[in-house]
Formats: sequence, C-alpha cells, structure tokens
Amino acid sequence: MEPRSAESNTRTRNRRVVICICGMAGSGKSTLAKKLAEKYGLAYYSGGDALKALASEKGYKIDREGWWESQEGMEFLKQRMEDLEIDKKIDVKLLEWAKRGNVIFDSWTMPWLLKEGFKIWLDASEEVRAQRVARRDGIGSKEALNYLREKESKTRDIYKRLYGFDLGEDFTPFHLVLDVNSLNEDEAFQTLCMVVENILLRREEKVFS
Repeated sequence: MEPRSAESNTRTRNRRVVICICGMAGSGKSTLAKKLAEKYGLAYYSGGDALKALASEKGYKIDREGWWESQEGMEFLKQRMEDLEIDKKIDVKLLEWAKRGNVIFDSWTMPWLLKEGFKIWLDASEEVRAQRVARRDGIGSKEALNYLREKESKTRDIYKRLYGFDLGEDFTPFHLVLDVNSLNEDEAFQTLCMVVENILLRREEKVFS
C-alpha cells in the first residue's frame, strides 16, 4: 500500500470530500477504498465491516477469511432478511459519519442514501468475481459462484425492500462506472487516483477557492 502523499493530504485538508466505492462482491471495492483512504488521508468506513461487527455482538464467529461466503455468513444474511432493522441501524451510523467529511465508504447503500459525495461503481462480471473470491478464500470457483449468487440475490432483496433500489442494476447515482474485468489491482487503483486528482479534488478546490 502506498504511503500517504503529503500533497494529497494537503489537498484534502479542510475539504468535505466524500467518496463512495461500490460494486458486487469480488469487484475489489474494499481493497481499492482502503488504498485511496491511505493515499488521500481519508477516514475509511465499510458497511460490510460494520455488519460483521454487529454479527460478532450477536455471537457469530467472524474471524476467518471469506466469512460472508461461509455457512455462518449466510445464516446472518438470513437473519438480516427477517429483521431489516439490522441494516437500517448500520446505515444510520454511516450517514452520521458522512457528515464529518473527508471520508471514503465501501458500501452497498451509501450511493443511494447520500445526497452528496462522488460515487464510483466497479463493474466486474460474475465469472471474474467468482474467480477472485475463490482465490481469496481458497475454495473452488463453482462453490464461490454458488455463494455469490445466493448472497447477492438475498442482499438485493433486503435493499429493495428497505430502500427500493436495485443493487447491481440501477447505476443512476454513480458519477463513474469503471470496468475492472481486465484491470489488475494496481491498474484499477491508478485509474481511480487519476479520477480523484483530476475530477473530484479539482471540483472541490473550485468550491473552496
């Protein structure tokens, strides 16, 4: 991970930068959001991490790679479907954090719930994402694909019932849709850095100048 750039930190200081990185599982949103947070001195918040912390409070053992695709992760997903207040509670907290500014979110809901911010969708095919998840979690591609399909179908249902949007199908909130199917992690990161530098930060400088 690159060290924070002094110039980047200076440019974001005293700004109200809010960035949302979104994409389906295996698209690289968590990794890229963390790297952008480090480079530009932004606070990083993950909707998935917040949900896992809540799952831990409820007695789930979350300390394993690929927990969301595990049997326990799927059990917690079932619980979320039965109690929509679980997700709503997390989203209220994320919205509070957004008010502080200089934040980057790895979240499936913030692009729709936030009125402000620069919103990026990372687009990757189901097959590519399944392969990435399989490598990450040390499972077979077919098993990863089955988990992804089940998880994403139920997650879409949660957000459709809660907020009315279609995750992975509605791209209207996004300022940028980036195809990452053929990009490695570094290529995707450098592309997003160019976008942040040349579009987002310049726009913020005009507002504050």
